[in-house]
Amino acid sequence: MIKAVFFDLYQTLVGYTPPREEWESKMLDGLGIKVPPSAFARAFTAADEYFYTENAKRPLSRRTKEEVTEVYFKHQSIVLREGGIQPEPDLVRQMLLRWRDTKLKQTLFDDVIPAMTELKRRELKLGVISNVDRDIKPLMDELDLTPFLSIVVTSQETGFTKPHPEIFLEALRQADLPADEVIFIGDQYQIDVLGASAVGMRAVLLDRGGFSEAPSECVRVKNLYQLSALVDQETAGWK
Repeated sequence: MIKAVFFDLYQTLVGYTPPREEWESKMLDGLGIKVPPSAFARAFTAADEYFYTENAKRPLSRRTKEEVTEVYFKHQSIVLREGGIQPEPDLVRQMLLRWRDTKLKQTLFDDVIPAMTELKRRELKLGVISNVDRDIKPLMDELDLTPFLSIVVTSQETGFTKPHPEIFLEALRQADLPADEVIFIGDQYQIDVLGASAVGMRAVLLDRGGFSEAPSECVRVKNLYQLSALVDQETAGWK
């Protein structure tokens, strides 16, 4: 019986307006390179997988400035390559300068509030588990998520990042629930799905664009509206 649903934060609950692929296309256009935003939808999925895997190995907050720059350089290189553009070092550097000066507005995906409202109606505990090295409670307040959340656990508080078990176990401790009564959903297979599965949670991949290369046996949804159906399946014996 599922009694709680925990969420990853970025690219699961929170995205950007305009989307990053639009920014990428606009910046390249300013450099005389014409590529439509649609070329970068899959590109950011691949680049983010690299970024979050690197951050899980050792958080960027604990790395030198040069090491952090190297990670962002590789991230942007992947975006360009996956978008069909040769990531020449000078081009990557120019793009990073433009990204540095860009103010990204964080917004909720359209399905977040309706999905949480329905899950809350079913009296499920809701929480967030996120690899961030800062207090995200002000952001939760700003996005009107606080009334829905019983638990917010971050790498800043625990000292551990997903997929390490300690961060998931702390969320379970706060919820006072066994792992098999909790669904965890996130957009990263290596970080979210494997990490949650390792401690016994019901792990679900959120694959909004259908771009993930996760194994076929991985339970996945395309949007958060489908979570209610997964809860129902669990009640009926979902495995």
